[in-house]
Amino acid sequence: MTGHNGKSLHEIFLSNGGRQINKWLHFFDIYERHFARFVGKAPTMLEIGVLGGGSLQMWKTYFGPGAKIVGLDLDQKCSEFAEDQIDVVIGSQDDPKVLDDLLNRYSFDIVLDDGSHQMDHLSKTFTHLYDQLSPNGVYMLEDLHCCYFEGYGGGYKKPGTFLEIVKDCIDQLHATYNSDAKVDTFTRSTFAIDIYDSIVAFEKAPQAERQKLRTGGMGQVRKGKAKP
Repeated sequence: MTGHNGKSLHEIFLSNGGRQINKWLHFFDIYERHFARFVGKAPTMLEIGVLGGGSLQMWKTYFGPGAKIVGLDLDQKCSEFAEDQIDVVIGSQDDPKVLDDLLNRYSFDIVLDDGSHQMDHLSKTFTHLYDQLSPNGVYMLEDLHCCYFEGYGGGYKKPGTFLEIVKDCIDQLHATYNSDAKVDTFTRSTFAIDIYDSIVAFEKAPQAERQKLRTGGMGQVRKGKAKP
């Protein structure tokens, strides 16, 4: 899978001679699996966590002309990374006013949370932004191994870590079949939850009523109750 310039995202990363990019190598296959369909389609992407600024340029190169890359970071110095097709907003990802301002200014197709990795920040940002993401967008969170680290508010099976929230989301994805759950906006708008080492990707797509069909030879006699 190649970007707009004919190079894969991995190739763009490895040939980087500009601003710093800090990524785990196994992330790139995951990125391309979920982001390749946006190449050449001028998506608007929010990357939470700017650091050296190089990843903003990487996404710009990958998606091509017309793409808008928005970086969000607390560090005022990150504002110097703004350029054609790249905007940088200074603020905290857990500040509702900052997030509302972003939503008023942009319509996001992709959100990539590579910010503080603090558990309360991950959940607050996801809750605030997910419903406002485009109907066929992707919301991806990375470095979720931090869910196991106390310094980020994590811990093995600790309530409130984002991986525990993901487990609840899996139940909500199946709310149609669960008499103890109620179908909600998340259920109606989520196509898939993809879980990888340190990454979770939520793929959005409007969902219709579930239907099951049965096929077989004409004239067959069917006995007993239909099995699930």
